[in-house]
Amino acid sequence: MNHPLSSVSVKQLQRAVKIKAKIEVLQAKLREAMGFGQVLSPTRKTSMSVKAKKPGKRTGRRKMSAAAKAKMSAVAKARWAKAKAAGKTSL
Repeated sequence: MNHPLSSVSVKQLQRAVKIKAKIEVLQAKLREAMGFGQVLSPTRKTSMSVKAKKPGKRTGRRKMSAAAKAKMSAVAKARWAKAKAAGKTSL
């Protein structure tokens, strides 16, 4: 069985490579115009588009206050106590 690329000439392949390079340049310009950044994938060594970070946006984990943690804990304990009193083993 013949491979589809076996019938393609070297000249045609070179032309296809040039066209592919032009497409990649145009795609990069489009990403830039649309507000997307460019990040290289460490596994594939190709570029992937990623939305650019907005200035002033928070990064990292959100922190919960001790009061909020205590309130959530109290609600959970009350929920479990109610379930236990009803004889349930799971919520």
